[in-house]
Amino acid sequence: MIPALLFLGLSALVAPSVSYSCYGDISALQLPTMSCTPVRASDCGYAMVRRTAEADLVRLRRYEMPIRRVARNLCLDPALIGAIMSQESRVGLLLDDGWDRGRQKYGLMQISRQQLQPFAVWDSEEHINQCSNILVLSINEVRARHPTWTWDQQLRGGLCTYRAKMGNLQVYEADPCNRDYNYANSVIRRAQYFKRNGF
Repeated sequence: MIPALLFLGLSALVAPSVSYSCYGDISALQLPTMSCTPVRASDCGYAMVRRTAEADLVRLRRYEMPIRRVARNLCLDPALIGAIMSQESRVGLLLDDGWDRGRQKYGLMQISRQQLQPFAVWDSEEHINQCSNILVLSINEVRARHPTWTWDQQLRGGLCTYRAKMGNLQVYEADPCNRDYNYANSVIRRAQYFKRNGF
């Protein structure tokens, strides 16, 4: 009896509750249909995102515990952190010793070397925490600038601001996503896939 209670207690410490994100329920987001021609239906749009997310999920399991700890501390959905890793680096698959091919961005969540100095090993919990803090700051910046936006607009804006910061790109005050909504939508689709698969 006691070992079972101990196990439940430990599970409560490391396993997230369904509602522990302070930034809304990623599963509830509705996304626009991604249009593809019949010829390219198998390698574009949602089919492509789902296929890459499915492959990335295997690599993501290696980082599940550090992601969950960081997510809990920052009140983020762990699936969202995993989705950024998938979008940015295919969870490390595209990296060479932690760097992208141009050696301009570093780590699973891709910090621009011109923007910020990474202070930890590219696939460490410290690095995941550093990047996830930047994500939280990005979402909160958009919330502060656009308090009348819905929570899903603020989340999408935060994702686009994160991308701009990490890539050392211009952030648009009026609408951080006005350059490209596809990035935020791709991240959200990946996060929804990971969440449906127990992440």
